[in-house]
Amino acid sequence: MAFTHIVTFVFRPGSEAPATASAALTEFAATVPQVREYRCAPDAGISEGNADMALVARFDSEDDFAIYRDHPEHQRIIAELIAPDLVERTAVQLRA
Repeated sequence: MAFTHIVTFVFRPGSEAPATASAALTEFAATVPQVREYRCAPDAGISEGNADMALVARFDSEDDFAIYRDHPEHQRIIAELIAPDLVERTAVQLRA
């Protein structure tokens, strides 16, 4: 059964985090063999009121997700590129 992780982020106005964090996360995810599919990018800016950035990641299992989630580089990106300007984060994990 596939395991899907979906996150949206809202940052402080004027933050560079959507661009810098999405690039860093995408580069990092490419190095993690357990990641089966990964999409992370700033919002396209088409609709008012959207989050600033989102990611969708797919894994073969919850254990594979945990490897990604707990990886030191992932934690560094969160601490250095996301957390300082983060206003709101929503997440959901699906067994599908």
